[in-house]
Amino acid sequence: MPIAVAPADALRLVAVIRAERPEDALFAARAMAAAGVRGIEITFTVPNAAASIREAIAALPPDVIVGAGTVLTEKQAHDALEAGARFLVSPIGDAWLVERGHARGARVAIGGLTPTEIVAAARAGADYVKVFPGESLGGPSYLKHLRGPLPDIPLMVTGGVTRENAAAYLAAGAQSVGLGGDLMPKAMIRDRDFDGLVAHARGVVTSVFGNGHTS
Repeated sequence: MPIAVAPADALRLVAVIRAERPEDALFAARAMAAAGVRGIEITFTVPNAAASIREAIAALPPDVIVGAGTVLTEKQAHDALEAGARFLVSPIGDAWLVERGHARGARVAIGGLTPTEIVAAARAGADYVKVFPGESLGGPSYLKHLRGPLPDIPLMVTGGVTRENAAAYLAAGAQSVGLGGDLMPKAMIRDRDFDGLVAHARGVVTSVFGNGHTS
């Protein structure tokens, strides 16, 4: 199968939501949408993640793309797609996930770290190859080195991505970056500081992109 090329409308910034309670996940998703973040990933570390995905899709504007993260099993993939997830993300390189997602019209990112793993994921048809944990591997410099022999494979970087280094990852060749705690401080979610969280997220987006646009 040919190597996938990044779609023109690739999500440049994805809010990766990990929360202890479903209501926290929905609160964070609402705030991210209000801040202008178009990609919302609710991970399967959230209790009742599929239900949270369904609720977020119903609550958020249609231009916000809600997907599932940390998809590790066929049941999780099935439940996420049944809930309406428009993309699936996994830290591992299981090629079956690409087939499942594409059959339902969802984008899919599967994991790869080494050049061999990254090419295998791309040849499996992944829309993105998830490079995780990006910062632990060497940060933007690692991505820049990958781009030499692998210039056309769409990479999604997560793990240690912050407002300070996200722009560097994009400049090094990432098509997408996923931000978690740096974009959504736990204290703001716990305290239900909606306006504060929206303002914080807008500040992060502006610091990364300059003009406040994520795509």
